[in-house]
Amino acid sequence: MSYTALYRKYRPATFDELVGQDHITKTLRNQIISGRVGHAYLFNGGRGTGKTSSAKILARAINCLNPKDGNPCNECDICKAALNGSLTDIVEMDAASNNSVEDVRSIRDEVNFLPTVAKYRVYIIDEVHMLSIGAFNALLKTLEEPPEHVKFILATTEPQKLPATILSRCQRFDFKKLSSEYIKLRLKYICEKDKISIEPDAINTISVLADGAMRDGISILERCLQEETGNITNDLVKSLVGLPKLESMNKILNNILDYNIQASVESVNEVLDDGKDILNLTWEIIKYVKDILIYKTTQKVDIYNEKELEQIKALADKATKERLLDIIFYLSELSNELRMTTQKTIMFQVGIMKLCNQNLKTEKEQNSVEQTPIAIPVETPSNVDLSGVNSRISNLENKLQKTVNAVQKLVSNPEIINSSAKNVDNSTEKKANTQTRSSSSNQNLKNLLTTKTSNVPVQSWEKVVSSIKEDGKVMLYSNLANSKAYELNDMTIGISFPEGLTPFGKSVIAKSENISELTKLISVEYGKPMQIRLIDNTNEKEEESEIDGIIKSLDLPLNIIE
Repeated sequence: MSYTALYRKYRPATFDELVGQDHITKTLRNQIISGRVGHAYLFNGGRGTGKTSSAKILARAINCLNPKDGNPCNECDICKAALNGSLTDIVEMDAASNNSVEDVRSIRDEVNFLPTVAKYRVYIIDEVHMLSIGAFNALLKTLEEPPEHVKFILATTEPQKLPATILSRCQRFDFKKLSSEYIKLRLKYICEKDKISIEPDAINTISVLADGAMRDGISILERCLQEETGNITNDLVKSLVGLPKLESMNKILNNILDYNIQASVESVNEVLDDGKDILNLTWEIIKYVKDILIYKTTQKVDIYNEKELEQIKALADKATKERLLDIIFYLSELSNELRMTTQKTIMFQVGIMKLCNQNLKTEKEQNSVEQTPIAIPVETPSNVDLSGVNSRISNLENKLQKTVNAVQKLVSNPEIINSSAKNVDNSTEKKANTQTRSSSSNQNLKNLLTTKTSNVPVQSWEKVVSSIKEDGKVMLYSNLANSKAYELNDMTIGISFPEGLTPFGKSVIAKSENISELTKLISVEYGKPMQIRLIDNTNEKEEESEIDGIIKSLDLPLNIIE
């Protein structure tokens, strides 16, 4: 006789055996009893939560010759044929491997035929989210108005991938993750039926490791049965699923919390020497610290026996919550860095050393400290009147801000600003020439802000403008007709408009396609890549007047030195 996997051997045969989904089984049984079974169902939930089992039970129940309180009898010919897979009226389809339009069209053609033996032809489509868009479209009409003798049961772990048109045509049932208690009860039942010797702590560990999936828990139990030890122990379960020895984790974390660099590195090396993967070890330390933090907060944590809980309690008493959170955040960042480097061992060892540094702070904390302004208390004599000083400081700040704005405005101008003013500081005539030097400094500042490089005209500019006209770009040509071009530097050509440039004209020339065309033509003329900048001459006098006003308003002996 061929071997049957435990999760298939102990698959629930009735709704009563399906644990943890009472909110679903109750509704389905009521529909069957009242004879109001829908034509399309969508079963959604995580892996191993009972979706396929419920679909099989529902398919048998609506076809059963002797249903009992909404459950299939599993004794009649229909139920037996369905259980052994010989009933052709219940069709199971895996959409992961049958996701084409042709596969769905074959279903659409078959639904017109009456069932051979049973009352209903039932189609169970597993992993339905894997169907292609064309397949979904082919299924729409059939799913909305199937023949009376056809029922559809769709199962998926990712309902968000289904089109809204499919979702709206189905009765949706959401399967919840199973609690560890439900999984523990089912594992005990299986062990009793198959006479499996197992420790209670081992069952508890498996139920937690299953993480809400019954099938995963049963698969872990079945893996433990292959060891031929006669008795399944808690240590055996942990070793088979790759959990590290708790003594090693406890030793590593104890040394880290004691800030013992040498002992921490040695305890980590002991685990690595046993062949443990560094990334897995990193995440196992993170999970262990997380469990300690949970215990420190709730005084309760699963998966550990009494002895292990005592060790966790000792670590929880030794560390603060902030320290545990720092370790989790730091190791999470370290794990991301380890994925990007080929020197994982060195990076990991250095990371453990940093954890033993008492001044360790996460980057986020360091940044927050650097960005936090420090208030320095200043003692001010009570007899000093600061109102006038504050007013003068405020006025000075306003004037300086205007100067900065003017300089920024000129720097953004396409022409290059050079300094041409020089001022020689003669210490012997300093007192006699104070007023003269102040006036000279103001003139130097003005020259610094307004002096421009001498521009070399582009000789072939008329040729470029004519080629634009020949290409039929009339709008661009009309705005460039009176323009002139100069070499601002060896990589930039400035286009000047002596008669001014209207906002409309600027918008026409500044279009990306027009700038690209001008850049291409100029680059061809020069035989190298060039850039284009527009220069509006109408603003020069206004800017010069604005600079004069700012310099005069400063009323400060500024000295500009080149």
